[in-house]
Formats: sequence, structure tokens, C-alpha cells
Amino acid sequence: MHLDSSVPGTEAPVTLSRRVLVLNASYEPLSLIPVRRAIVLLMERKAELIESGKRVIRTVSRQLPIPLIIRLSHFVRVPRRESPPSRNAVMLRDAHTCAYCGQQKARNQLTIDHVVPRSRGGSHTWTNLVTACQRCNQFKGHRTLEEARMKLLWQPSQPSHVTLVLLRNPVAAERYRLLVAGEAVAA
Repeated sequence: MHLDSSVPGTEAPVTLSRRVLVLNASYEPLSLIPVRRAIVLLMERKAELIESGKRVIRTVSRQLPIPLIIRLSHFVRVPRRESPPSRNAVMLRDAHTCAYCGQQKARNQLTIDHVVPRSRGGSHTWTNLVTACQRCNQFKGHRTLEEARMKLLWQPSQPSHVTLVLLRNPVAAERYRLLVAGEAVAA
């Protein structure tokens, strides 16, 4: 495979490492997969191309557009799975914004805070974890919200699997939103 690029060899690794949004046959987002895997699904006719980029990948016999969104040919029943909270997922859910002061900061300037501290019986669950800036987290310490006289700007909740898939790739999320809006207009 060769990527058609204006500067040979400079963009191939970046482009092929990108993620492609996979939709179920019902257009429900399922996951993000590498470009390489998406191309294999397309070539095996297990998926159809919904949207592609401007660049192409050339093989000996054909030229393929780099996929952005693909849809599986057959419906796949996926058991509803709950994703455990992780530092990255909590920050994505909270849009890298401190739940106490509302400041949006870089990932390395943020921490994860247990609303009810673990030392006070708080659990490590989606509804007890929020993104906090270092200053707010240090001020709160191991106290409850009442003891620290602090308030949450929003109530933390567990995101759905679909929401997490879309949060992990904002470009795919925007393209999916436009796809759904376009279908809603056509329907």
C-alpha cells in the first residue's frame, strides 16, 4: 500500500494510524478502528463506505479513498457493556473542564477527584468522579463538598458506550452528527 501524498513518506504513518468510526447496520456507532482494519472490512465487503477523506491509498491494482466512516453490512448484536471509569474517559466526559471552577485546562493540568472521598466511603464510579484543576482538588483535599464549602457545576453521570466512542474522536463525532442530521432532513 502506498499513500498518495505531496511529500512522500511524511504522512503515511499519521494517516494509517487514524481511527475510523464503525457504524452498525442500523447506523448506531459501535467503535473506532484503525484505517488498515477498515480497509480490510471494505475489501471483504463486510462494510460499506459512508464517508471518506480526500486522500487515497494505492495498491498494485486499485486506488481506495481513506475511510472516515464505514457501516457494517450486517447487523451485529452487541451486548450493552459498561465501560469502567478511567482518567482519560472522565476527562473526555467533562470536556477537560474543572467541575468546581469551570476552567478548561490542558490534560496535564487536571486531576481526577472523588466527590465523596474514598477515605469517607466514596466509590470509584462514574457518578463519584469528576475532573478538577489542581488548585480546586488541592483545596478540597479529603473533605466532602459541604466541609470544603464547594459546589459542583454539574452532576456527574455515567456516559453511554456510544457517547464514549464519539467522545474519543471529535472529528468522527462531528461527521456522525452531520450524517444523522442529513438523514433526518431526507427522511
